[in-house]
Amino acid sequence: MQRALLAGIIIGFLCPLMGIFIVLRRMSLIGDGLSHVALSGIATGILLNISPLGVTLVFSVIAALAIEKLRKSYEKYAELSISIIMSFGIGLAVILISLAKSINVDLLGYLFGNITTVLPSDLWIILGLGILVIVSIWLLYKELFYMAFDEEAALLSGVPVKGINLFFIVLIAITITLSMRIVGILLVSSLMVLPVAASLQIAHSFRHAAILSIIFSQTAIILGIIISYYFELASGGTIVLLAVLILVSVLIFKYLKNAAR
Repeated sequence: MQRALLAGIIIGFLCPLMGIFIVLRRMSLIGDGLSHVALSGIATGILLNISPLGVTLVFSVIAALAIEKLRKSYEKYAELSISIIMSFGIGLAVILISLAKSINVDLLGYLFGNITTVLPSDLWIILGLGILVIVSIWLLYKELFYMAFDEEAALLSGVPVKGINLFFIVLIAITITLSMRIVGILLVSSLMVLPVAASLQIAHSFRHAAILSIIFSQTAIILGIIISYYFELASGGTIVLLAVLILVSVLIFKYLKNAAR
């Protein structure tokens, strides 16, 4: 439980920090695409009896780079690259799972989140890579902010758009891999989008939206882990439902505020 809370708090920073740039760049579906590939990594790790976390990280990074390459090849149909990788990932996952003859209990935990599966070694990996992601966002904040609103203008102003895009998409892959223990790979993209969607409804600036999205994310994760522990529920589903509840509450608050004017 302590490991799950610590891992959850770290993820509560990572997902909205990445999510706000993903949403503003209209790349919300990339989380779903990479999560399907992550499922292939999990199945491979379980099938070969090696660390699923490490295998999934490799699979996710390769898929992220492939999406970026395809996205540039189909600039007018950028979402097509995500669909291609998503289809490949889920197809490969189904084959690997069938080779295992039956669905492993550990696999279900990865799919929907399970707080009891967070091992001490996982916590150190989540902490190390989490710090890497947060520091990277802090160092590249201005460039990512510029690119989120006008990528062409950022390129003309001298920002190394291609290199930052590649690095950013690798960070997305890392975030999804780290979050799967708590939220589950089928639900992790929701945690990257829902808190950001809620914050954008009431935020007054980009920085304000980032802070609110982190607050909403932490609230959903901490309460979700506690509730799932005491009521023996899937942590991923509980966290995501709380994130949806927060979004609905914000929408109601905004509606009542506008109606009162």
